[in-house]
Amino acid sequence: MLLKLTGSSGAGKTTLAFAVADRLDGVVVHDFDEVGVPDPPIPPHWRNRMTEVWVRRALEYQDRGMDLLLTGNSPLGEVLAAPSAPSLNGIAVCLIDIADQDRRERLAARDGGRWDQAATDAFCGWAAWHRGHARDPRFRSDVIIDRSWPEMAWQRWTTWTAEDPRWRTHLIDTTGQPLATSVNQVERWVTEQREAHRSGRLALTHGWTDETHRPTDHGA
Repeated sequence: MLLKLTGSSGAGKTTLAFAVADRLDGVVVHDFDEVGVPDPPIPPHWRNRMTEVWVRRALEYQDRGMDLLLTGNSPLGEVLAAPSAPSLNGIAVCLIDIADQDRRERLAARDGGRWDQAATDAFCGWAAWHRGHARDPRFRSDVIIDRSWPEMAWQRWTTWTAEDPRWRTHLIDTTGQPLATSVNQVERWVTEQREAHRSGRLALTHGWTDETHRPTDHGA
């Protein structure tokens, strides 16, 4: 299955994913940006197309009997709209979040003054959008749909409501937490999603695009 850690920059997605890698058998970890990132402003088409690239990579691992834990900015709606997403055996998404001030401090410490005030404001705004999107598919969907890659199949979920069991993004807030605590939470989430998949309780499994396919227990 594809296990996706999403969220805006500075929350600790990549650090957490690689910290938990050695604890999980049958899971391979990658960071979305390994494919290379174009210079800003990054066009929406790039993230859409690279999301599809990673979904196809997940399918390659799937054929080898392995799960992919992937970090990156793509939210649930983009993953589900990727052309090849329905071929995945399972999908689960977790939002890694942090308070705005902590995010600003991490970005400054990590990137050594690379980002000005406008850039860090944009990261915080993107984080706020992620929170809304995680709660409700109807929240400002235009942000990711407008000017997007024509191959994206947004119609798969744009009629869903927040009550649909398939629309689930787990939340891990790293604000004020020791790294070890957050790593344990990610490990627990991954373990729970894999078990939900094995036991048939995962909502986003084969057939999730069918309106009649609505498991009541998403295993989150």
